[in-house]
Amino acid sequence: MLQLHHISLTQFKNYAEQQFSFTKKVIGICGNNGIGKTNLLDAIYYLCFTKSYFTIGDGLCVMQGRQGFRISGKLAITTNLAVVSGDTNHGRSGTEKNYQHDEPIVRGDTNQLVVTSIIRETGKKEFTVNDEPYTRTSKHIGRLPCVIIAPDDVELILGGSEERRRFIDVLLCQLNPGYLQQLIDYNKLLQQRNSLLKRFAEQGRTDASLLEVMNEQLSGRGQFIYNTRSQFLQTFLPQVAAHYHAIAQQDEPVQLLYRSQLHEQPMQYLLPQSINRDMALQRTTTGIHRDDLELLLSNQPFKQIASQGQRKSLLFALKLTEFETLQSQKGFAPILLLDDVFEKLDAGRMENLLREVCIEKPGQVFITDTHRERMEKNLAAIGADFEIIEI
Repeated sequence: MLQLHHISLTQFKNYAEQQFSFTKKVIGICGNNGIGKTNLLDAIYYLCFTKSYFTIGDGLCVMQGRQGFRISGKLAITTNLAVVSGDTNHGRSGTEKNYQHDEPIVRGDTNQLVVTSIIRETGKKEFTVNDEPYTRTSKHIGRLPCVIIAPDDVELILGGSEERRRFIDVLLCQLNPGYLQQLIDYNKLLQQRNSLLKRFAEQGRTDASLLEVMNEQLSGRGQFIYNTRSQFLQTFLPQVAAHYHAIAQQDEPVQLLYRSQLHEQPMQYLLPQSINRDMALQRTTTGIHRDDLELLLSNQPFKQIASQGQRKSLLFALKLTEFETLQSQKGFAPILLLDDVFEKLDAGRMENLLREVCIEKPGQVFITDTHRERMEKNLAAIGADFEIIEI
């Protein structure tokens, strides 16, 4: 599994300079609101993803009145995959071949890593693993898998399709470096095509040959992304439903469906068909950037009829399935970050969740709460191996 043993923070958000050491499987982080519990989780997330989960842009992560920040963590990865070569794609075909990171893995091998991120006073970003810098930080994605559950994540259930696409994309990018690159390329091409459509509208004329080239490039990436999502979600979504029933302890009729315009036709045919609408709106109206996960309860939109407990249960089911998927494909359990999960969840659902993530699943778990006694009581009740850190 992936374990964080030590982290040091310098000028990161509200931490001028502080260090934390972790020795247990479950770490409870307690303290009043606004004191930095969530910021500590965000620093751990940053080491895994090279960016903040809660803040857009590195500049907003710098402590107020300071310039630049530094985060450094000591981690260990213990694997359980019998793979002795980095060529994990050998002998596979289609999108399946990309569901492993291309790092060499040996059964039972333990790798010690020191991961450091520095934002200089100039704004320059440096990210290293064992003092080896990345030429592109995107290459780090998937090396240190991590799952986070935070209060605002309920937007995954209540919000628009962009939230659910982002959830699937973040997971697939950790599993599949090829998917990450295709997604980066697609988003760049999408912006270029939208700019082209606006220019056509301003000039009052269309360059058909240029648009055809752009369509071909965009549809190639889009079709790859669609195929990967479609194949992956065929097994992922039923697992989410099973987790939901386990957490809720009730046989509630929940459905999760993948919706895409590409179900009907390949993207290379959809783009020419939508050109008149695209020209009128000056943006691309068809493609995988319109995909969504439809969430239903008793054949009705989940967000319209579900209680707060049901919404939280579905959120946890999505995240726990993400956890299991990463563990299965990586060969070791990811880090799990739980921010303020004790709120708005009844005792029964909470016990089911904690028992699963703290006892039944491997992997290091970080949990924040404002009430130390509540956390100690809940973790002790399930027999968890835990420690409490006061902030």
